[in-house]
Amino acid sequence: MPAVQLLLLACLVWSAGARTAQLWKANDRSGQCQYTFKVASPNESSCPEQGQTMSALQDLQRDSSEQRAALESTKARLSSLEALLHRLILGQATGPWEAQEGLEKELGTLRREREQLETQNRELETTYNNLARDKSALEEEKRQLETENEDLARRLESSSQELAKLKVQCPQAHSMSQDVPLGSREVSKWNVENLDFQELKSELTEVPAARILKESVSGHSGSEEGGSGCGELVWVGEPVTLRTAETITGKYGVWMRDPKATYPYSQETTWRIDTVGTDIRQVFEYDRISQFAQGYPSKVHVLPRQLESTGAVVYQGSLYFQGASSRTVIRYELSTETLKAEKEIPGAGYHGQFPYSWGGYTDIDLAVDETGLWVIYSTEAAKGAIVLSKLNPENLELEGTWETNIRKQSVANAFIICGTLYTVSSYSSPEATINFAYDTSTGSSRALTIPFKNRYEYSSMIDYNPLEKKLFAWDNFNMVTYDIRLSRM
Repeated sequence: MPAVQLLLLACLVWSAGARTAQLWKANDRSGQCQYTFKVASPNESSCPEQGQTMSALQDLQRDSSEQRAALESTKARLSSLEALLHRLILGQATGPWEAQEGLEKELGTLRREREQLETQNRELETTYNNLARDKSALEEEKRQLETENEDLARRLESSSQELAKLKVQCPQAHSMSQDVPLGSREVSKWNVENLDFQELKSELTEVPAARILKESVSGHSGSEEGGSGCGELVWVGEPVTLRTAETITGKYGVWMRDPKATYPYSQETTWRIDTVGTDIRQVFEYDRISQFAQGYPSKVHVLPRQLESTGAVVYQGSLYFQGASSRTVIRYELSTETLKAEKEIPGAGYHGQFPYSWGGYTDIDLAVDETGLWVIYSTEAAKGAIVLSKLNPENLELEGTWETNIRKQSVANAFIICGTLYTVSSYSSPEATINFAYDTSTGSSRALTIPFKNRYEYSSMIDYNPLEKKLFAWDNFNMVTYDIRLSRM
């Protein structure tokens, strides 16, 4: 197209100040290129100048460049969409099988992980069961070690006491001995702060020959002389072993017979309590002495209250014992298996406050003699000295109280014969002594040196049976008896 026609075309397309013309390019019916345009109005005031025409051409070129850039951008987006569509179509064609294969792989992985977790769980359960068994075994070993530790501590304490005894047995110590003060409530001249002050008072007791001649060979001096059977203790025989405990719970305990047996029990009926442990409730009953010796109980009582220490006794068909961790004495009727009475001993020490020298929470010790039921204990007011109280066997009311000048923690054990308290010097020495006596009828005390043998070197219970005129004792797993002799009062 000639330049003049292009200028004319530009003049037609670009009017003054606005683009109002529209131009089309197309082939006609004969195939020749034909340009068609229209304008908003056929009347124009004038054609633009050459400068205006060039400016219009530049604008057209700029618009054309922008349109080409937009077109390229559109083509690029279209290509991206086509590629995306291709991938989507391809995925639809192959997806189900690939998804199924992927799911199967994932399911297999999950199954393997589950099997591993189950195996680990079984291993953990096995480990836990083994640990539980080990824990139980360790706890049992711990209990045994604690018991052995207590035994060792008592033996150490005993060794210390024996060493102290050896020290005071030198001539210088014997030269310091003085008469024992009389009167149950007199102030003692002994040093109450010294655990061994009674040992300093020990001395030989002169027994007149006339008294020795009056002694009964069988020990039943009173009955042979026509009296009540009471007298002063002058001799203790060799221990006779009746039974040996089989387990650690029989290290120490208490055994007894009823000196005033009531139906359905007899003079042969024997009771035994193992006192090792924290929950002591079982009382073994034996109808015959032979059953007791062989270890075949005829009945086992389970006490409704826990028992403490080795101070229990049986009297007139009832078991009397100290309630655990309390100063309460309890009466348990054996035939009906019921609690009949309980009484708190005023001010009595308990649970290790004023025990015998061997320990065992023996703060409250019950005893029986020809005159009835007694309780041996101590109080803060008595400063650790032994206090005696006579008890009513029905309701446990106190019928009388005596305060001695014998320090409870410095003696190994005590028992009562005919209203007189006797104490044992040591629970572990093979050659111990009955070292003190306190007479409740006169309120006086005196030193003794009556030989007493701890054959098994750990006497945790010593009681007197007024019917058999014997001492019953529990010596390091062994239940033993001692014959005794009494002189006329």
